[in-house]
Amino acid sequence: MTDNLLRHALGGLTAFFAVARERSFTRAAARLGLSQTAVSHSVRSLEKTLGVRLLARHSRAVVPTEEGERLLRTVAPRLAEIDAGLLEVSELANKPAGSIRITAPEDAIRLLLTPKLKNFLKTYPDIKVELFLDNGYVDLAAEQFDAGVRLGELVAQDMIAVRIGPPVQFSVVATKRYFSKRERPQKPADLMRHNCINVRTMTNGSLWAWEFKKGGQQVNVHVDGQLTYNSLFDCLAGAVAGLGVAYVPSELAEPYVRAGHLVQVLEEWCPFWSGFHLYYPSRRQPSGAMAMLIAALRYDS
Repeated sequence: MTDNLLRHALGGLTAFFAVARERSFTRAAARLGLSQTAVSHSVRSLEKTLGVRLLARHSRAVVPTEEGERLLRTVAPRLAEIDAGLLEVSELANKPAGSIRITAPEDAIRLLLTPKLKNFLKTYPDIKVELFLDNGYVDLAAEQFDAGVRLGELVAQDMIAVRIGPPVQFSVVATKRYFSKRERPQKPADLMRHNCINVRTMTNGSLWAWEFKKGGQQVNVHVDGQLTYNSLFDCLAGAVAGLGVAYVPSELAEPYVRAGHLVQVLEEWCPFWSGFHLYYPSRRQPSGAMAMLIAALRYDS
């Protein structure tokens, strides 16, 4: 019975309190953004539900009856508390909080995520982001990650993928001194005769195959060499030091190529790939914090 009474009374309480405060149906209607007829109907419905008169209508004003004054004293403060609580919950949607764990390659972290997170973290101080460096594919559920970042071609079909960066190109580079002693490769297979700097993924410990594409032909080359890193930045440093041939993002290599420290080869075999994507399981609804991060990272070409 109490639940039924509350359900029928709630709609009229707001109208009644507005009229009682304004001492006028007209001003109350304007305050609530409703018609005067709608406000009057709500109050009459509340009076009918409670079985008492709440307002006394005089020629110049509308004043609460004794029962109305009692309702104002006992219920109005509680309704104000409810209103404040609802507002607080509503504001949480505009101030999302929580921790987000993301696995991503080193170049994506340094060149893409960290610069974009600068303003994001300042805007949402209650959100924490943990970035875990890994160049291999990671099982998000098994490793308890909220999302991952990989090139578009590497994202599984059962994932929702959001593009967060421009197209990515890799470059094959080494020093002039290195190539002065060895013939420059003309096709990807020629790399098998060179001292290549490998990258070992942390996920399964495998060596990363170098991927090439020309026209409709795609070639993956498992190179060999004396030096192996698990960081593309270290591979670049190794190439600059003259320790071999490296396969690194063009964005990293370009300043060294422009300065003459490195020479780029096999350019026609190094296409642009679709760029980095943030991915997460399609069956998982993003949290408010995650939704805000996706919006901040999204790349619009």
